[in-house]
Amino acid sequence: MVISHWLQGELAPAEGPTAPVHNPTTGRVIAEVPLGGSAEVNRAVGVAREAFESWSRVPLKERVAVFYRYRELLARDRRTLAAQITEEHGKVRAEAEAEVDKAIELTEFACSLPQIAGGEVLEVGRSVTCRLERYPLGVVTSITPFNFPIMVPHWTIPNALVLGNALILKPSERVPLSAMRTAELLAEAGVPPGVFSVVHGARDTVEALCDHPGIAGVTFVGSTPTAQAVYRRASHHLKRVLALGGAKNHLFVFPDADPGRTASNALTSAIGCSGQRCMAGSVLVAIADTEEIIRRLVEGARALVPGRDYGPVISRGAKERIEGAITEAEAEGAEVLVDGRGLSVPGLEEGFFVGPTIIDGVRPEMRIAQVEVFGPVLAIVRVKTLEEALALEARSPYGNAASVFTRSAASAERVVDAASAGMVGVNLGVPVPREPFGFGGWNASRYGVGDITGRSSIEFWTQSKKITTTWPEESR
Repeated sequence: MVISHWLQGELAPAEGPTAPVHNPTTGRVIAEVPLGGSAEVNRAVGVAREAFESWSRVPLKERVAVFYRYRELLARDRRTLAAQITEEHGKVRAEAEAEVDKAIELTEFACSLPQIAGGEVLEVGRSVTCRLERYPLGVVTSITPFNFPIMVPHWTIPNALVLGNALILKPSERVPLSAMRTAELLAEAGVPPGVFSVVHGARDTVEALCDHPGIAGVTFVGSTPTAQAVYRRASHHLKRVLALGGAKNHLFVFPDADPGRTASNALTSAIGCSGQRCMAGSVLVAIADTEEIIRRLVEGARALVPGRDYGPVISRGAKERIEGAITEAEAEGAEVLVDGRGLSVPGLEEGFFVGPTIIDGVRPEMRIAQVEVFGPVLAIVRVKTLEEALALEARSPYGNAASVFTRSAASAERVVDAASAGMVGVNLGVPVPREPFGFGGWNASRYGVGDITGRSSIEFWTQSKKITTTWPEESR
């Protein structure tokens, strides 16, 4: 089956080269995705510009009404959408359903925009009034990664469209099927043809989107090197850009932390979604005596069952790269406490599984402590003091997230204040903000201004017009 693009509210058959789409659990090819380029982007932009002219004039509350319907469709199809995620990505069922639930929550936030994104009016002087009104940018694009086929596109789709833009989605070529189902549901909800489009492809498609003069705004989520390239290329063409990159998130563990809760949260943070998320806690900074916590962490990792508690990684290449990183750390002198290399799941021998891996005795200069592995691997670095732990985290070029586990409010606040990260958790391992708070990191984890979700995203998807008015006495 060759997947189509989505233009004018319907399937648009593709021509040209394709790439295989694998089911990571079985290793089998389930579809072929077209590798579009400038021709497909030109067509999508033309369609979107025409649709934008009428969509942007629809009152905000009427646009929101479409997304009230869309929210109900997501809820109606929650289980089938989760099954689609599992098929093309490999997430276990619970993780896939949680992803759809988050997409529903993001849509609900977009439905609240009439209450929080309205203009402002103020009498600033005698007989002088100022008001602010928001206008959409125009045609925008969202370039999304493989690790959350439904959730990450919903970081942008509902808000961008409710605020009056026309959006072109370029999903990861590894998970194109969820994007197509999203397009069908948006059309069913009443999004007019051309307001939302899907163009498939790889690097050529991304570069065409960054270069096209008809696109006003670009968002990207993926690795830091690609985020840097997208930011440079799109901003060179004077576009508004927000590009989110990778991470190397640190979990600060104090000796007074609750052993059971800390071990459970740290394991979920590192191993959940097979470690394929930018919020994964991949470095556990053990401050002083934390032996009991590490013991429980190891026991918990060994008890996890593949296919039930965690799924495969996205590709055979990813499996080889992750296992290579573990081998490199071991060769440098680290101790592999739990080894996920060479995992073979009965009945799924061709699947791309890597087991939970915990590596102790990691030194700060090792690559495993510095580079994003993007797999179910937790590196343990032991330090004697909090100041040493904070210095370790500060040396990382990333700044997505950090978490601290302690019973001491003073210790927690010290980490919250000093950590060089945009999102910080206290006694939880995955500190993803809930709406209306925005998602966004610091440093090499984000290029551009603002957050991609929540209230902050309103500024990205709109431009403000300020009107100052006074009238002669006789007109008043």
